[in-house]
Amino acid sequence: MRYADGMPGSLDRGLGKTVDWWLVGAYLLLVLIGWLNIYASIHSTEPSSIFDWSARSGKQAIWMLTAFVLDIFILFVINPRVWEVLSPYGYIIVFFLLVLVIFVSKDVKGSHSWFELGPVKFQPAEISKITTSLVLASVMSRPVFRFSNRKHLMAVLAIIGLPMLAILGESETGSALVYVGFIFVLYREGLSGWWLFLMGMAILLFILTLVTQWWISVAVLFVVCAVYFIQVLRSSRREEINLRRRSFYRTLLSFFAGVVVILATGFVFNNVLQDHQRKRIEVLLGLKEDPSGVGYNVRQSMIAIGSGGFGGKGYLQGTQTTYGFVPEQSTDFIFCTVGEEWGFLGCLIVIGLYVFMIWRILNNAERSREAFTRVYGYCLAACLFMHLFINIGMTIGLMPVIGIPLPLLSYGGSSLWAFSVMLFIFIALDRQEKKYF
Repeated sequence: MRYADGMPGSLDRGLGKTVDWWLVGAYLLLVLIGWLNIYASIHSTEPSSIFDWSARSGKQAIWMLTAFVLDIFILFVINPRVWEVLSPYGYIIVFFLLVLVIFVSKDVKGSHSWFELGPVKFQPAEISKITTSLVLASVMSRPVFRFSNRKHLMAVLAIIGLPMLAILGESETGSALVYVGFIFVLYREGLSGWWLFLMGMAILLFILTLVTQWWISVAVLFVVCAVYFIQVLRSSRREEINLRRRSFYRTLLSFFAGVVVILATGFVFNNVLQDHQRKRIEVLLGLKEDPSGVGYNVRQSMIAIGSGGFGGKGYLQGTQTTYGFVPEQSTDFIFCTVGEEWGFLGCLIVIGLYVFMIWRILNNAERSREAFTRVYGYCLAACLFMHLFINIGMTIGLMPVIGIPLPLLSYGGSSLWAFSVMLFIFIALDRQEKKYF
């Protein structure tokens, strides 16, 4: 009797005790719900049936079947240890593709992010989440890794930052924002909460500067930094001179960094962001009204979700959905189909499935004996959370429209394959640990 790594242990345990079937079940339910709602969003214009292979519902069925084959292959054929070994090579290849697609792809609604191979379209940004998570897990699971080591910290930031910058170069802002979620993984592994504070303050100051005067932002920044420093002084003893000194320099650095953000807000907003991005942010913050322009999608989405009431209008009975009032309703705005036809109850079920899936992943990750599995599990949960938060926030008017799919629900092979592979790599890693005591 041996462990997976050759150490003595108990007998190999069966599939019932090693595979997290609750996680698999939540995955299958979300994929099925997505397929049904893709058909609901297009049934009045495209297909004669849900199995019409020329329509999006039929194509999604093909993506689903191939994704299931990939899932089985990952879970039962590939040795889970191969992912850590191959992670740096996969990262380099995908990063090369992220840069290459900028120069060779066609312009699709202002974005250069798709490879076209005949009838098949492929988006490397979706695969990049997998390779980045694997490399992060590989680097951060090493026994010598410490955030206090500047080289280690810079290496982790580079692993996250390089693909993020390449995706921004493709004008895929939504996909790039997902990488911000990796900060929670770093925090779990020991990164100081000060970095979370800085990131939160930067976002707050950027928004505050847009909606008010710059001096108000500076005043708010000063008060926050002062309160933080006073709190540190109260919680520390007099003899902790080094702690007080570090806190003072840290507070001072935070203040000057915040001032830089405030001063740079106007330049970034007017010269870095694209015109449609500026308009969407202005509509979101209430600086402008444009119900027939950039605000049209969100307005129609909110009408569709609100009209569903508690129990919904019924499957294939949604008027906003049937008559195509909401653009991109089978992709980025598929959640409004759920809201209109399934109502508040349906939305609650869908969000509940996502929350359950993320909780299950985090629970398994925390119980893992191997750091690689734990870090990768947190990366997976972070990506799911960011997609969920941004996409649903976008459909109900809490986030700007930036174009990001709802995992496992939205139409598209790249997204479905990527999240399926990413999830089942974790399930396979988790199973490998549970096979032996």
